[in-house]
Amino acid sequence: SLAYDHILEIHKKHLSPVATAYFQKPLLLHQGHMEWLFDSEGNRYLDFFSGIVTVSVGHCHPKVNAAAQKQLGRLWHTSSAFFHPSMHKYAQQLSALLPEPLKVIFLVNSGSEANDLAMLMARAHSNNTDIISFRFDKCTSFQDGTPQWDGLPIDCCQAKEQYIEQFKDTLNTSVAKSIAGFFAEPIQGVNGVVQYPKGFLKEAFELVRERGGVCISDEVQTGFGRLGSHFWGFQTHDVMPDIVTMAKGIGNGFPMAAVVTTPEIAKSLAKRMFHFNTFGGNPMACAIGSAVLEVIKEENLQENCQEVGTYMLLKLAKLRDEFDIVGDVRGKGLMIGIEMVQDKTFRIAPPMRITKPEVDFAVEVFHSALIQHMERRAKKNF
Repeated sequence: SLAYDHILEIHKKHLSPVATAYFQKPLLLHQGHMEWLFDSEGNRYLDFFSGIVTVSVGHCHPKVNAAAQKQLGRLWHTSSAFFHPSMHKYAQQLSALLPEPLKVIFLVNSGSEANDLAMLMARAHSNNTDIISFRFDKCTSFQDGTPQWDGLPIDCCQAKEQYIEQFKDTLNTSVAKSIAGFFAEPIQGVNGVVQYPKGFLKEAFELVRERGGVCISDEVQTGFGRLGSHFWGFQTHDVMPDIVTMAKGIGNGFPMAAVVTTPEIAKSLAKRMFHFNTFGGNPMACAIGSAVLEVIKEENLQENCQEVGTYMLLKLAKLRDEFDIVGDVRGKGLMIGIEMVQDKTFRIAPPMRITKPEVDFAVEVFHSALIQHMERRAKKNF
């Protein structure tokens, strides 16, 4: 293995400066097993972010590893120009988890690709151009032109009417009279685990459809049971989207994503353009994706998200009550945000198999860190 200092030198010279490690001393990770990671010095870490909400069933899960190794010795790549069993098996498994009429699946490689494709679908089906999204719900230059709505501060989270009025203002002032669509994460991830007031998303979807647009649920971070009570985040709002995008946890870290829509919208896209993706739906990704779905079901990971997530929220709420610096604790299932005064949010999204004893350990570590911070701040102000 390369020496740590040599790794830092290579990173500085040859890797993009955008790829900044968010640590004073960046971790050099060598190995992972389930919810644990190991660095170059043999230290063990409880993973509470899952590679940015991606490692859904655990690092190097035996069943997922076995599926990957089996497919690796059989067939790596064909492109979607040819049929192969793993793609069709996966399509059948995934479609069974979505309600009618969301039954047509497009397989791609990342959440950014999925959202780009959803934009194309919305424009092809509506014959309109403008698309609205919340801030931070984009990651490619193709999505840069979308009007972005900021929403309201956290302390207004009960005020559905204020949210709706601001949303109407965006519709009336920032886009054309007829629009193509609206992107919404069921819970905003990068924005700081922001939840909407009850009923907001349902009313927003109605307003979008009145303008001729389609409604897109971005399930890149919220899907596959992470929220606990439901398999898909949009189900927690009692809404039916026209398009659903998904990635990250879909492949447990292997590059994979999907867009699911209705037959009608899929036909609209086919009439307007030929869409093709070289690596989307490749045999390796689909074999891994199938194994991930099977593990989620067999190990009751959705139910674990509900039970352990609720347990963690209650434990973290005690920290909020104890420390003034902890402004808010919010979330659902195993998608949790701890807001540190002011306006800094720790996002917590461990692998979905996390246990209550591991939560106890993590909260104890966080409690100790808060005490040390408060002591340093007191000395500084003395």
